[in-house]
Amino acid sequence: MNRLVKSALLAGAAWSAISTGALAQTAAPQEDTASVEDVVVTARRRDEQLKDVPIAVTALSAARLEQTGATDITVLQQQTPNATVQIARGSNSTLISFIRGVGQQDPLWGFEPGVGLYIDDVYVARPQGAVLDIFDIQRIEVLRGPQGTLYGRNTIGGAIKYVTKRLGDEPEAMLRADLGSYREINALGSLTLPITDSFAVGGAVARYTRDGYGTNLTTGQEHYNKDVTAYRFSAEWTPTSDLFFRLAYNRVSDDSAPRHGHREVPSTTGGYLPPADVYDTQAGLTGDQSVTTDGVSLTGEYTVNDQITLKAITAYLTGDTKTVIDFDETPLPTLDIPALYSDHSFTQEFQLLYTGERLSGVAGLFYMDSTASGAFDTIAGNLGLSIAAAGSVDTKSYSAFADFSYDLTDRLHVSAGGRYTRDDKDGQVLRLFYLGATRSPFTGGVDRPIFATRTNYTASKTFEKFTPRVSVSYDFSDDMTGYASVSQGFKSGGWDMRGDAALVPQTVNGYEPETVTNYELGLKGSAFDHFLSFSSAIFYADYKDQQITTQQVATAPAVGIASVVDNVGASHIYGAELEGAAFFNEHFTANFSVGYLKNEFEKFISLATGTPVDVSNTREPQNSPEWSGYLGLTWSDQVAGGQLRITPSASYRGDYHLFDAPDPVLDQKAYTLIDLSATWTSPSGAWELGLFGKNLTDERYKVGGYNFAGATYNNSIDAFYGPPRTVTARLTWRR
Repeated sequence: MNRLVKSALLAGAAWSAISTGALAQTAAPQEDTASVEDVVVTARRRDEQLKDVPIAVTALSAARLEQTGATDITVLQQQTPNATVQIARGSNSTLISFIRGVGQQDPLWGFEPGVGLYIDDVYVARPQGAVLDIFDIQRIEVLRGPQGTLYGRNTIGGAIKYVTKRLGDEPEAMLRADLGSYREINALGSLTLPITDSFAVGGAVARYTRDGYGTNLTTGQEHYNKDVTAYRFSAEWTPTSDLFFRLAYNRVSDDSAPRHGHREVPSTTGGYLPPADVYDTQAGLTGDQSVTTDGVSLTGEYTVNDQITLKAITAYLTGDTKTVIDFDETPLPTLDIPALYSDHSFTQEFQLLYTGERLSGVAGLFYMDSTASGAFDTIAGNLGLSIAAAGSVDTKSYSAFADFSYDLTDRLHVSAGGRYTRDDKDGQVLRLFYLGATRSPFTGGVDRPIFATRTNYTASKTFEKFTPRVSVSYDFSDDMTGYASVSQGFKSGGWDMRGDAALVPQTVNGYEPETVTNYELGLKGSAFDHFLSFSSAIFYADYKDQQITTQQVATAPAVGIASVVDNVGASHIYGAELEGAAFFNEHFTANFSVGYLKNEFEKFISLATGTPVDVSNTREPQNSPEWSGYLGLTWSDQVAGGQLRITPSASYRGDYHLFDAPDPVLDQKAYTLIDLSATWTSPSGAWELGLFGKNLTDERYKVGGYNFAGATYNNSIDAFYGPPRTVTARLTWRR
């Protein structure tokens, strides 16, 4: 309880600091700075005003994202309290997400993410290709805290919803071109074309190219470049006023050059020093690098009457990845990883939405049939080995859920829901040693005899869980709502695809699910005659059976390197969040967010010595900065007959750890990113000019890394960095 009190005091202090300087004036919100009364979200699978939703939700409109020059969903990290949304190490389009300190750092196939990603209502099961570029959208919603009732498995940290626009009944067209630093050239076009009064088609095509921020000093290739093509096509049919169908297709192709890391310390072999520029690498591993994802979905809605609507969502997603990652970042084959990933998933969901005089809610059924598979080599030059790992996980998931709200009075509302989930999983894991520090036959190497079979097993398991949610909310006034909630989520169990049964025999047993139970108090609304629109929350979370990956290296009696995934951890997490907008006058507005997060291990069981030992006093949770914040100020006025908007902004992120074992080489100190955007819209609204400066102070900050210290692996400690200073000019035409 004292932790909750501390969080409440922190939230109150942040509130006082903002409200004390407020000027009680009334101003009309701009389209890129909407109040909580104006924002409609689907966080509870039904359209509701943000103020009325008893969930901590950040909703960023398309207008606000365009005003700040956002290009992909990693911008959510800057504007969402207590969130980490980053491009994964070694990739240009694989997503790493944490919300309130809960997520998944390792994007290997077979591991489940801790933050769910949805395109409209379609669940994206894998992180590869999930760094979605922002185009043709209506808004993005970030739901913080476990969402196990309405969104199910693997949303223990929260969920990110990418909501696309519906086609209108009028022809629309848009063309956009960007020109920026590092020879950035982006082109985007979209078209909506009504064929009849009831049928319309639309599509968007985007092309993103950019030279690298650095260079591979060994191969001469660009490093941190971008070469991405994205498509989206849809058709909508409304045969009657009660029926609606939407068929959508998405494709993303990423052909960027291999993205290695920057060596942070001198090597123990070869005398290689860290490159002077953090965006340069000396990696010697070469090969194919590509990520392709495809998805098709069919959504149908039938309005039975004023109270009942039926909805069905059918989707099929596929993904293929070829990648090469040089862990040692030298021309030597000390720790080289060529890899292949493949996945596909079919999902079917049925929803019944009910809206009555006092009772409203949703109930539904969900089914998923997915397969995630892959193969990779660990080319260990100092051991003279190529360690091949291959396997797959087949998952059939069944869920039934319901969430309903009831108005006890005009001001007092209660909500209750629950979800039952059953995951049937089949896993296959194979790990082989081949002599010679070259690729194995699995990744295109010369066929040769197996030197040793380390792991070879198949296994099946069923994971079942009921995840409830209960909330009470009260309208203190027409402009202010408070709520209290308890919710639970879980992340499914599985098997370690890297597991070495000779080194770690218990790997064949797999690992069990992890759970988060979250207690939350929130206050949302408007104050000072709508001068200030805000949303705030304090929370306490009990995180149990954490699935944590640790590395084990051995030279005798069993030579090798392998990960160990086990339920070794338990944490308590508490904090506070405040976000909102202030409307000073018709020309001057502000957006802000503040997050406080305290994430502490209660237990961390290590098996490194063969005997279980609690080492929680030496471990720190990943991606859990204590403080994060954002402030953006927007000035707007009529200039040359059009509308000019200028937005300087600053985002702050406190100290954080990339790994649970603190390392002064890889731990990231606090930093602040300064951005500046300016847009001018012509009097007719047809033309828009934009200029966007990002990271204007040219901060260097780590977003990922690898840590394989010691002579056996050439002291391979390397890091991946966020983008440097960039400036981009944009021209947009709309009709």
